[in-house]
Amino acid sequence: MSKEILVNITPQETRVAVIEQGVVQELHIERTGNLGKIGNIYNGRVSRVLPGMQSAFIDIGLDRAAFLHVADLWGNHQGGSVDKSIDKLLHEGESILVQVIKDPIGTKGSRLSTQISIAGRVLVYLPQESNIGVSLRIEDETERELLRERLKQILAADEKGGYIVRTMAGTASEHDLQTDIKYLHKQWFNIQKKFSIASPSALIYQDLNLSYRVLRDFVTDDTARILVDSHETFQKMTTFAHDYMVNVKGRLEHYAGERPLFDLNGVDDEIERSLARRVNLKSGGYLIFDQTEALTTVDVNTGGFIGVRNFDDTIFKTNLEAAQVIARQLRLRNLGGIIIIDFIDMENVEHRNAVLMELKKTLLKDRTRMTVNGFTALGLVEMTRKRTRESLAHTLCEPCPTCQSRGEVRTAQTMCYEILRELLRESRQFDAREFRILASQQVIDLFLDEESLSLTQLGDFIAKPISLQVETTYVQEQYDVILM
Repeated sequence: MSKEILVNITPQETRVAVIEQGVVQELHIERTGNLGKIGNIYNGRVSRVLPGMQSAFIDIGLDRAAFLHVADLWGNHQGGSVDKSIDKLLHEGESILVQVIKDPIGTKGSRLSTQISIAGRVLVYLPQESNIGVSLRIEDETERELLRERLKQILAADEKGGYIVRTMAGTASEHDLQTDIKYLHKQWFNIQKKFSIASPSALIYQDLNLSYRVLRDFVTDDTARILVDSHETFQKMTTFAHDYMVNVKGRLEHYAGERPLFDLNGVDDEIERSLARRVNLKSGGYLIFDQTEALTTVDVNTGGFIGVRNFDDTIFKTNLEAAQVIARQLRLRNLGGIIIIDFIDMENVEHRNAVLMELKKTLLKDRTRMTVNGFTALGLVEMTRKRTRESLAHTLCEPCPTCQSRGEVRTAQTMCYEILRELLRESRQFDAREFRILASQQVIDLFLDEESLSLTQLGDFIAKPISLQVETTYVQEQYDVILM
């Protein structure tokens, strides 16, 4: 399967699209004024220890204090049990070397760990560990053991630290592995040196920006080319590839066309569709995505698809297509946490198993760690997808000021009745000469038409004149009652 990576650079942001077989599969956006913090290492200062929550808040110089759970303290979480209470391990005011493992999401601050990991092209270095692990994405046990033994032979006898062999190591040469080891050791030496002299809450190590992470994390054997529309960034990426990943350098290309790179490949249109609540299926069915702070729900509907054989066949085909589209949309939208999928009910056990297998198979293309459970008693599929960064919608959008994030607004009729109640309250409190209603066009139109009798009856009841005024800047839920 051929894959292309498009890198769009502007002074304000870097956008990356991963395209497989002509279809956008992943979108990544990093803004200059709000760079991601994952992988960054800080000289954290313990600002508060909470024994009841087995957690601590750490000041790392950001707007919000970061969060450190006792399970993320290196050396304290062995064999699945916590050895000591956090108040026995940390004390307010002390300095501690910490690494960000989750960006701030919503109202929550960054999540931290004291187990340091430094990512290279083919290896991840764990300086506090001593074991050699292999990426879970390499499933063949024989291959896993060969890679582990191969790395052991390269490492010196007195080598300190542990490693995780990444999926890209399968085709890496001995020189690639040695280069990565040398690079990672140098980084760790510099981190230790900076930590010894750093002031509290100082940044010790910053992970690569998105354009470099593309080369380190996104490129695989089936990546045909990486198109970059900025000549300056293209040169920097070429130099970086020359120093650390020579086998990638030949696939880098500078795009100098007049038409914008994302526009040419339909990426901007795909971003627009990825922000929509509804996703249409080719069969005529559709999906509804609802994202909340706790979880994301996906509802599958047949829509206009009536099938050609029978109802069970129609449901089965819709669910199969939905399974493929859902897997892609999770990557596109970068949805994480708990995800609940409500497939259309299927009585046939074989159909249910086939749909679940299709979902799992399509999810294998996703680099993010996840778990998928079978159908529950209610016919729902529960899954989790590791959430480290904000979703696409939370990156590009903000809560609607009109509906206050409810996704709907009160009707004009509801607002008319609320205004009538407010008028009655005001008339009992204040002896005004006249009351004036300021509201949106839709609400005023309703007062002049269907609710004109209600308004007249209230005016007669309070024995005061009531006038109406359209405020063009008001949304439907906005109004004011003015005492004249």
